Amino acid sequence: MRLFGTDGIRGRANVWPMTPEVALKVGMAVGYILSANKNSKRGIVVVGKDTRISGYVFEYAISSGLCAVGTDVYLLGPMPTPAISFITRDMKADAGIVISASHNPYYDNGIKVFNEDGLKLTDSLEAEIERIVLENTIKPDPERIGRIRRVVDAIGRYIVYLKSTFPYSLSLEKVKIVLDCANGSTYKVAPIVFEELGGSVYPFGVNPNGYNINDGCGSTYPEFARSRLIELGADVAFSFDGDGDRCIAVDDKGVILDGDDIVTIISIYLKSKGLLEGNRVVSTIMAGMGLEIALRNYGIELVRANVGDRYVFERMKEVGANIGGEPSGHIILLDHTTTGDGIITALKLLTIMVDMDMSLSDLRKKWVLRFPKEERSVPVKDKIPIESTPLFQVLRKLENEIKFYNGRILVRYSGTEPKIRILVEGEDETKVKDIADVLEEGAKKYLGGCDG
Repeated sequence: MRLFGTDGIRGRANVWPMTPEVALKVGMAVGYILSANKNSKRGIVVVGKDTRISGYVFEYAISSGLCAVGTDVYLLGPMPTPAISFITRDMKADAGIVISASHNPYYDNGIKVFNEDGLKLTDSLEAEIERIVLENTIKPDPERIGRIRRVVDAIGRYIVYLKSTFPYSLSLEKVKIVLDCANGSTYKVAPIVFEELGGSVYPFGVNPNGYNINDGCGSTYPEFARSRLIELGADVAFSFDGDGDRCIAVDDKGVILDGDDIVTIISIYLKSKGLLEGNRVVSTIMAGMGLEIALRNYGIELVRANVGDRYVFERMKEVGANIGGEPSGHIILLDHTTTGDGIITALKLLTIMVDMDMSLSDLRKKWVLRFPKEERSVPVKDKIPIESTPLFQVLRKLENEIKFYNGRILVRYSGTEPKIRILVEGEDETKVKDIADVLEEGAKKYLGGCDG
């Protein structure tokens, strides 16, 4: 029985493991671990959330668990995940807890924990929290009860920090920017940042009601931002996800740029400025062949990690890289932050556009290389080993076939949803699509479940 996946605990609200009881115990476990390290000193934990309706439930359940073991809680309210990482460090707190299911629908929710350095927890520490929660062995001390306070200036602190990542000598005064905030946690922060830097900003997805987060908008639906960009004749559009750690861009020609494209542009720019550490970039096994070849053309090595921005960060530290990312738009710019931050990613692209006096479409044409690629996602009943199903034989046959087209296939289970992910890419667009169709039908036949 596992609580933690690739990005914390996640599931449907009020269904195990995302129940108030589990959230309460997670709060107690985090507080207990802090207390063990603090001796008599009180621990401090900051707690933030996105805009989904169930955030109220888990915010108070987690806070109650923390207070029950003598930890003081500072509530931030709706704030992007990277903001909570920043505030944890800025307030010198012992941990930060994020209540969010990222790009998932409103009916899901999740719990992510940062350590005192604003980093996601190691596997071993997550396992310790999981053990404490499942064994239910904590006995709160009636003499040690924490307090809850609200941090009223958290948004202001974060805005100042974000603006500091954009060069003071540059201005956005000539740039027309569409923002899609996904009715999520960037809805207050993002428009202010880009406006105060001089941009002409057109914000959408800034009216959250608890149910419309990621609903037909945000980084998983960049077509929405694309349609607004075309309608307004804007220079660039940015789509963030529900918790603000992803960014997908749309250029002035209406072409959608995913995380691979964005990492390509930023990496080659940093190399041109002598700012790319080690001439290495980290991405995941999901990164496209186009990214690898485009970087290689400029003498940059692509290092692959497991899926998940935590594993990207760990690999970055191992190989000495200062940029890493995922095709989904999680991009870590280690010169500025220790986790994916959609707003910082957007500001970096804007920095490059203004500094080089080039449109995003021109940058794309100059540096980005793409192979035909198809990605599919199929809901599954259970995550049974793929090699024990008939799909495995289909997969092996198709893997041999795609090699003739200089391509590859990657099939894996999602770490955050009950789905199987399929990626096919190669030189022949028709063949890539045909193989993806076969794998998708096979996944539905042998593993398929009900969506939602």
